[in-house]
Amino acid sequence: MIVVAIIGVLAALSIYGVSRYFLSAKTAEAKHTVGAIAKAAAAAYERELSLSQVLAPGAAGSATAATLCDSATKKIPTVIPPGAKVNPDPADQNEPSPTIGWTCLGFSLTQPVLYQYDYERNGNTATSGLPGAPTYTGTFFEASAKGDLDANPARLSTFALGGQVQSDGSLTLSTAIYADQEDQ
Repeated sequence: MIVVAIIGVLAALSIYGVSRYFLSAKTAEAKHTVGAIAKAAAAAYERELSLSQVLAPGAAGSATAATLCDSATKKIPTVIPPGAKVNPDPADQNEPSPTIGWTCLGFSLTQPVLYQYDYERNGNTATSGLPGAPTYTGTFFEASAKGDLDANPARLSTFALGGQVQSDGSLTLSTAIYADQEDQ
């Protein structure tokens, strides 16, 4: 009887441990991808972008300035996956201009995903109104992931990492990835 009780306790602990492990593996996708988008945004900001110009002899070209990529026109995928992985559509990642969203960032998703990803510059962020969410001022960006791991659209997981342009022109990234309702 004692052996059966011990085995029952061990089984209960292992079920809890395995479920936490699976949850950790699922949230790792969002954290990794949001970090990769933010890293791409920082790299794009540091690139020197200038227009191609034909200059007269002795004429000076226009100055180059660091700038953040404009907001992505579509989220990838276009809807939040309901508790299962979906393949992102490559067409959703093609932007109409090289200074917009995914094209400017040089970022694309080719593998099935559990989350919907977005890149927003100076706009309505995914974390707006959430408890403990970061606040931005001036020129900023936010890379975010929204997921529905438990297939309950009323409760969503949200992960985000942002950056803000400082008064000296440097870009400062958040120190950590914001997470809200990781297990949802």
